[in-house]
Amino acid sequence: MADIKYYDVILKPVLTEKSMAGMAEKEYTFLVHPEANKSQVKEAVEKMFEGTKVKRVNTMNCQGKKKRRGMVVGKTAKTKKAIVKLTDDSKEIEIYPGL
Repeated sequence: MADIKYYDVILKPVLTEKSMAGMAEKEYTFLVHPEANKSQVKEAVEKMFEGTKVKRVNTMNCQGKKKRRGMVVGKTAKTKKAIVKLTDDSKEIEIYPGL
């Protein structure tokens, strides 16, 4: 396993209707490095966003989808998502300031 630093763990936030609804309950969804574990995700969120305290982290591996273009068959890259739940007294994460 490669040595992953905390700034390499979180790739980008996932902005869907379901994840935006979870932000009201302080649940945030991120695309993370495929080899990152839950403790690394927790450390990365607490270091990157000041004033946040993580209550729990749920991760899921998403396999690549099979895609076809004519006769050529290939696969998209596999990804890993993390749903991060913050404690009640922690500061909220502002993905888009003003929302």
